[in-house]
Amino acid sequence: MPTSDATDLPSDISPWPALWALVIGFFMILVDSTIVSVATPAIMEGLGADVGEVIWVTSAYLLAYAVPLLITGRLGDRLGPRNVYLVGLTLFTLASLWCGLTSSIEGLILARVAQGLGASLMTPQTMSVITRTFPATGRGAAMALWGATAGIATLVGPILGGVLVDGPGWEWIFFVNVPVGVIAFVAAWRLVPQLTTHAHSFDWIGVALSAIAMFLIVFGLQEGETYDWGTITGFVSVPLLIGVGLGAFALLLWWQTVVTREPLMPLTLFRDRNFSLANAAITLVAFAITAMAFPFMLWAQVVRDWSPTQSGLLLVPMAVMAFLLARPVGQLIDRVHPRLITGVGFILSAAAMLWTSLVLSTDSPVWQILLPMALIGAGSACLWAPLSATATRNLPMASAGAGAGIYNTTRQVGAVLGSAAIAAVIEARLSAHLPGVGGGQGAALQQPGQVLPPQVAEGFSAAMSDALLVPAIALALGVVISAAFANPHPPRATPTD
Repeated sequence: MPTSDATDLPSDISPWPALWALVIGFFMILVDSTIVSVATPAIMEGLGADVGEVIWVTSAYLLAYAVPLLITGRLGDRLGPRNVYLVGLTLFTLASLWCGLTSSIEGLILARVAQGLGASLMTPQTMSVITRTFPATGRGAAMALWGATAGIATLVGPILGGVLVDGPGWEWIFFVNVPVGVIAFVAAWRLVPQLTTHAHSFDWIGVALSAIAMFLIVFGLQEGETYDWGTITGFVSVPLLIGVGLGAFALLLWWQTVVTREPLMPLTLFRDRNFSLANAAITLVAFAITAMAFPFMLWAQVVRDWSPTQSGLLLVPMAVMAFLLARPVGQLIDRVHPRLITGVGFILSAAAMLWTSLVLSTDSPVWQILLPMALIGAGSACLWAPLSATATRNLPMASAGAGAGIYNTTRQVGAVLGSAAIAAVIEARLSAHLPGVGGGQGAALQQPGQVLPPQVAEGFSAAMSDALLVPAIALALGVVISAAFANPHPPRATPTD
């Protein structure tokens, strides 16, 4: 698929102010994807909720965020990315205020659903605006900023969450979004241009199939461990929900090949090898980052008895390295073969994850933890931005929103897969290292602030160490995918006689 330097902006208008305005809101919603994990014990205490209830504070957000992404990406093509982004930002900001003011776990869960819907409206538009306002051959620096924002936000969440929970209280992980949301709205209103809309017909059958498939698959994967991958109620089981969801997804794919009008998910986009490979690769990255966070934070707070703030500060080297390398990596994206940059990123990240697994113990010096964290940050800098730029380089302007929706959907599904997989692995490794703890009996141990007997702490630490091998393996698979990327910067042909 040939690249083009055409954009939807006049040549005398810089796209950078619009991008800076958009990443404010984008950073906020991505931080919210991880910030709640640190605040979970405080929320349980503050609202008198049990584990089964509080897990829905995160699950409801992720479901409402992931399920509509294919649809909201297409809405941006039809209604204009600026308009859809501002609606989503308004909903997210108001829902954040609702989250902080609620006095019941049920109210918090409903507010998180509204937050997730707002985030789903916003996310594809940021990527779509980059695709439509930056020329393909100069998109690397823009995607570097977008990718660095995504990478750093997922790491900052636990740090910021720990500081706020230990300080003013858990409510402030939501209140802090309100002033940021207002600033982001004013900036986007003033700086993001109205781009050309495309008169797409809407594939309502595709919308319905997409919503059903995504809801059942994401719900089944998120809640599988809660129901021990068995029966939920009556004849409804987790495997049945996932199976029906996969069937609906297969039906969606078939429908996209026969629909006479414009499909919800244009399968022609997957003819571009790099778009397909970048989607697979970002799934593995999101899987690994999500799978790494849970056992690492449990180890820090349960085994080492560190506070949420202390535990979050362990990730500072990761965020710093990702930030420092964002610009130099961005300068390479438009000149270097993507397999080189992403290959280095996957190798560094996989090695760092393995390193982290090896040094986790009941008495590891802090410096031994900080070094692999920094290496993970370096690897992340070589993944988020290069993969985003590679995925969007050849997207047609009229399908920018659809492509962004697909890419962000695969990223979110990867995160859900990582969450489900790591929960199952942790349970299995706890059973292996601490017989009698598995089968859900380990929940009492997985509480920060509880001092464990030495022999129990050693077994718990070993279980968390083993669990970190899962994201390491996922990142190692990414090396294979990155090797298959095509070169989007072919050398100019030499004239022949």
